Amino acid sequence: MKFIVSSSALLKQLSAINGVITTNPVVPILENFLFEIDEGLLTVTASDLQTSMITSLEVEAKESGNIAVPAKILLETLKNLPEQPVTFSIDKETYSIEINSDNGRYKLAGENATDFPKVPSVTEGYSIDISSDILGKAISNTIFATSSDELRPAMTGVYLILNDSSTTFVATDGHRLIRYRRVDVVSDMDNVMIIPRKALNLLKSTLPADSTTVRLEYNVSNAYFKFNQIQMICRLIDERYPDYENVIPVNNSNNVVIDRLELLSSLKRIAIYANKTTHQVRLKVTGSELLISAEDLDFSNEASERLSCEHDGEDIEIGFNARFLLEMLGNIVSKEITLQLSAPNRAGLILPNESDENEDILMLVMPVMLSNYV
Repeated sequence: MKFIVSSSALLKQLSAINGVITTNPVVPILENFLFEIDEGLLTVTASDLQTSMITSLEVEAKESGNIAVPAKILLETLKNLPEQPVTFSIDKETYSIEINSDNGRYKLAGENATDFPKVPSVTEGYSIDISSDILGKAISNTIFATSSDELRPAMTGVYLILNDSSTTFVATDGHRLIRYRRVDVVSDMDNVMIIPRKALNLLKSTLPADSTTVRLEYNVSNAYFKFNQIQMICRLIDERYPDYENVIPVNNSNNVVIDRLELLSSLKRIAIYANKTTHQVRLKVTGSELLISAEDLDFSNEASERLSCEHDGEDIEIGFNARFLLEMLGNIVSKEITLQLSAPNRAGLILPNESDENEDILMLVMPVMLSNYV
């Protein structure tokens, strides 16, 4: 079997799906790309059993066939070749692969394609179309709040709720919660699913920046994303998601409106002086002034800054993990944000004051109990 392909075109497609491949896969053949040729179309599959990515490109080929090609060595070779046509010659008996370029030949050992796991297909499922820029924004706004605790698998993914009025993405790790809702993406069927973090990270890195239509098909066990020449199939997390609506406080008597970048910059400086274990910062709202402070008693480090704000409610003092606040504020684009607080031991909400009319972003962060220093 023989085919000719542009080295840069092949490298571009392989790089898009290479993120799926793990260094120590459960099955050794998963260190390979699956190459399948049919009528001049090369289809390449990469998989880790949970997630599979597929891409395709046209090549010069007279016959059909398949082979598993070692991913790492092939990618390294293509990265170091200038743009040129390269010829792949495959021996079906020994699975050896020879790559010929303008100035050299490279020989590597492939494997039998039949050993490569079959990629699941979504049958008897549902589908919805989402613009790639909306999907990318939804992933960016939620994925950082997913949990890495494998003992609570539901929280390691993003919860997707589809209905006829909106589409909602939810992520939580028990310390913070993000709810990102779009009213311009709707489904005629009510459905929920939990999409794993790794799959969403891969999707985020391959989504085109423009507003390309992404087709999402899904059933009870798998989700299937398709756009341009890329397809991704991932196994959904089969767990019950926590009842997140119950933890969102509704009666918040304290509203603090503040410039987002001023608060973000101040927190970055103050966090340097916080305890390296708790990352605790103290927010004290008095009238129209916000005092941000932190201290690390072990090293006698402390810092404080004052910011002006608009405040509606009683004076309040509350502690938060600075890392959580920084991550949340860094993912909002609004010039001003509203901090909604109720009590020092209850969750605080961060809401952007300006946002796209089709989106609704709510960020919740749990407080940390303050040690009473003055």
